Amino acid sequence: MQNTELSGFGVILLFIIGGVSFVLITLVVARLIRPSRPNKEKLTTYESGEDPLGSAWGQFNPRFYVVALVFILFDVEIVFLFPWATVMGQPELIEQTDGTWGWFSLVEMVIFVLILALGLAYVWAKGFLDWVKPTTEISNYKSKIPVKLYEQINQKYSSEGKS
Repeated sequence: MQNTELSGFGVILLFIIGGVSFVLITLVVARLIRPSRPNKEKLTTYESGEDPLGSAWGQFNPRFYVVALVFILFDVEIVFLFPWATVMGQPELIEQTDGTWGWFSLVEMVIFVLILALGLAYVWAKGFLDWVKPTTEISNYKSKIPVKLYEQINQKYSSEGKS
């Protein structure tokens, strides 16, 4: 008699094959049923809502680094707080030392969070989190669709919304 069970690696392989095939089938079906109407505006590069200027090796706004560092700061804080919360959430561990361990760990975590909050307050007070809003530029793109058609569509939908 043969053992026909899959090993743990076989199950993982089946999940990987299933996941990859699901993604590929979804992409193929989307490619078959979507309309293809490219124009100049649709084929332009989109970079976070800003028009790309120059080479890709150009200047990068350093404020993105500040946002990333603040995210990492609070991400690390959560990484340290989660194990503490799961272990200290068990009353039998705290009762083993007559509650002194629970109070010690609580004070330790409060000091940790206060140091991080103090750092955030310092950065905020110095204005390092202020974001300069870019000026908006009007596109010079000339659409082949007449303006009257847009006006008709807007009137149609605005009259439907009122009724």
